Amino acid sequence: MQPSAENLLTALDRASSEQAVFAALQAEARRLGFEHCAYGLRLAVPVSNPKVITLNDYPAAWQARYLAAGYLQMDPSVRHGQQSQRPLVWTDEVFASARSLWEEAREHGLRVGWAQSSLDGFGVGGMLTLSRSTELLSDQELAAKDSEMRWLVQAAHLALSRLMKPRYAVQPEVPLTPREIEVLKWTADGKTAADIGAILGISVPTVNFHIKNVVHKLGAANKTAAVVQALLSGLLN
Repeated sequence: MQPSAENLLTALDRASSEQAVFAALQAEARRLGFEHCAYGLRLAVPVSNPKVITLNDYPAAWQARYLAAGYLQMDPSVRHGQQSQRPLVWTDEVFASARSLWEEAREHGLRVGWAQSSLDGFGVGGMLTLSRSTELLSDQELAAKDSEMRWLVQAAHLALSRLMKPRYAVQPEVPLTPREIEVLKWTADGKTAADIGAILGISVPTVNFHIKNVVHKLGAANKTAAVVQALLSGLLN
């Protein structure tokens, strides 16, 4: 590992806040020849409308415009990151479906960009974007910096998800009991209450009692929602 990577890894490991992590990412972005960096973390729940948390050092005017125009929902680079973990270089073709977004971004000095997403085992996705106002990304520059930028994507995701995910993950005020976790695991495997009762040697009413308690503790709408929340929060590991 190169000295710069070792220093960054140490900084990320020691960081106790998202701001400290982002400051380290900013410094690395500058070293790689970019003016700006952004990171978006997409939580896995609620499944129907996942929460997205963003950190960036874009011009304030562009941040305000991006939010006001609802560009997050139509940004082709974000859509690419949700569908693929392949690196993406900003081009006219990439933003063909969102010309107004692309033109306004360029007006604010965001003309050259590179982005890549990552996804962890809990369904939490993230995307790192590096950008600048001048000097197109040549094939030579991309080849020379490819491994460093890809490594930075993973390092950023590990550090930021470590700090940000616990704040939004569903954690019951009253912990699940070992038996409740056991019942929920079998439920996640598609077993019925009768199946679970036979496996664990308990009655069906007892199984349903445990499931009802889990649903209540997690504040879920039903047992399906409880299973999803528990899985994505790491409660069934």
